[in-house]
Amino acid sequence: MNSINLSSRVQAIKPSATLAVTARARELRAAGKDIIGLGAGEPDFDTPTHIKEAAIDAIRQGDTKYTAVDGTVALKDAILEKFARENGFHYTADQILVSSGAKHCLYNLFQALLDTGDEVVIPAPYWVSYPDMALLSDAQPVVVSTSISQGFKMSPAQLDSALSNATRLLIINSPSNPSGGAYSRDELAALGSVVSHYPDVVVVTDDIYEHIMWTGEPFCNILNACPDLQDRTVVVNGVSKAYAMTGWRIGYAAGPAAIISAMKKIQSQSTSNPASVSQAAAVAALSGDQACIQPMVDEFRKRHDRVVERLNRLHGVTAITSQGTFYTFPDFSEAITRLDGVNDDVELASYFLDECGVAMVPGSAFGNPGYLRLSYATDMDTLDNALDRLGRVLGTD
Repeated sequence: MNSINLSSRVQAIKPSATLAVTARARELRAAGKDIIGLGAGEPDFDTPTHIKEAAIDAIRQGDTKYTAVDGTVALKDAILEKFARENGFHYTADQILVSSGAKHCLYNLFQALLDTGDEVVIPAPYWVSYPDMALLSDAQPVVVSTSISQGFKMSPAQLDSALSNATRLLIINSPSNPSGGAYSRDELAALGSVVSHYPDVVVVTDDIYEHIMWTGEPFCNILNACPDLQDRTVVVNGVSKAYAMTGWRIGYAAGPAAIISAMKKIQSQSTSNPASVSQAAAVAALSGDQACIQPMVDEFRKRHDRVVERLNRLHGVTAITSQGTFYTFPDFSEAITRLDGVNDDVELASYFLDECGVAMVPGSAFGNPGYLRLSYATDMDTLDNALDRLGRVLGTD
């Protein structure tokens, strides 16, 4: 058989490291190994009943046909109301796009906005897909490195150094996957002040973890802090995390009508509309009783507190408290130097899988070598078991 030449575009990107870890853990389980998977970014709670019932009702009513490419009227109205009620943002329907997940919204944005030679400023640690989405758009990722000592948050000086005349897009993810860190209003205002000097830069704020926070302060994104950026900011969100609806695949974007229209054009030639039944469920999620969120957040906070405390008792590991999400991003660099035959975080993740059956994602996949991402979107007994295993390998105080 003749070899097939794949595009340079696809050869420039990497498969998702998160999915790769999850797949390997699944393979080891299938082979009879006792594996604890702490790699996946998915709430372990069930979708609330009233949301599932809305989807069932939609099926019974025959709402199983194509919808408008950019989403149903009912869902766009629910999104408009959500933004007004929770964020103080007032959009019109032509400024809203519903897609098959927040990831899909981001992909549409990258494809609609970026040209060859454009630069995308991405603070690290970053969600694994941001740089590869830039590469798929023939743009160049410009990574701004942060560390645990600065709370994994980019400083205004770092941002100013990264921005240039070639910068087209700046990504802010707060609260952050993988660090769990969240910018304060003052910190966002300081970043916005830098952006104001670069009028051609579009800002995308990825707010998918908006509701999974415990800072005691109301959620704030850069548009709340810098309303003067409204004509060049795109807000991306979705129902997957707050409502435990990962498999329903509904995300949405809001922003300038010209950008949203271009994103809709991209979507019309790729997936077309998101699933009709999932859209009906998302209406119930956004418009229904929001009391279902807080019990999940409270449980995530309890797990966070336990996991961070126990990680800091492991020899060679440093973890800091997060402001939200269901991840922690501890520094394992000292542990790496202590273990024979382990030279980096990728080898460390493999070592933990083989030696104690705990699966975590290497920090290098998020732009920060020497770290590992641990998801605590699982029950406390499982987390304690995983940390007991790590303790037997690394030693504890």
